[in-house]
Amino acid sequence: MPKTLNHTLTGNIKLHQALRSRFVRERRDVIVYLPPEYEAARDRRYPVLYLHDGQNLFDATTAFLGNDWGLDEVAEELIGSGQIQPLILVGIYNTPKRMAEYTPVRDRRGRGGRARAYGKIIVEELKPLVDSTYRTLPDRANTGLGGSSLGGLVTLYLGLQYPDVFGKLIVMSPSVWWANRAILKEVRKLPHKVGAKIWLDIGTCEGQNPQVCVQNTVALRDALIEKGWQPGQDLAFVEDDGAGHDEKAWGYRMRDALRFLFPPE
Repeated sequence: MPKTLNHTLTGNIKLHQALRSRFVRERRDVIVYLPPEYEAARDRRYPVLYLHDGQNLFDATTAFLGNDWGLDEVAEELIGSGQIQPLILVGIYNTPKRMAEYTPVRDRRGRGGRARAYGKIIVEELKPLVDSTYRTLPDRANTGLGGSSLGGLVTLYLGLQYPDVFGKLIVMSPSVWWANRAILKEVRKLPHKVGAKIWLDIGTCEGQNPQVCVQNTVALRDALIEKGWQPGQDLAFVEDDGAGHDEKAWGYRMRDALRFLFPPE
């Protein structure tokens, strides 16, 4: 059974600890945010957004360098004011194998390339658990996936691998550079656009060479457009002026990402 947390959390938060997988040895925690009305509206079901680096989303006591996204407060605000539809947020904690799990192919040094197994954990184990434990809308139109940095990279990769599962993607500050920009090749080899609606962004002050980071993300945007995604309709692209590669920037941009992908009904 999930354990209720207090820490620096806002709202109805549950924690599933040390979940096992048949695909990898590592166990991992999963944290779940439920919308304010969840306990009262017993006959209602909700869309679900799965997010990588789950320990960084809600709680400063578990977040990297003590800086969380503040996503629980963002969700409470946007749902409470009717700016987005009520939804369930599922944060998947990373493990010491983060780099391997968040990358689709190995780089020249032989690192990474375990994203397929990680995707199976989410699709074949975690999603069925969430759908059976909580009142979800399990279809692809109501199922999203999101992350930042390498988490943004693996989000897009898994979104392309599982177009029948994920209908909404949040791709923040993606590590397009990984393995000689292998993700661009994945997009370009698509026969046509898959159905996912995509939020894509980048800060203008990210990394040791910000200009290259922006150029790589623009190249990814252009590759998606070439395959049929339409800006303003099923593709949003944001260049966040002055933003760095950090939790504060990603948490800030989540407001617009959620408004784009989960508008009020």
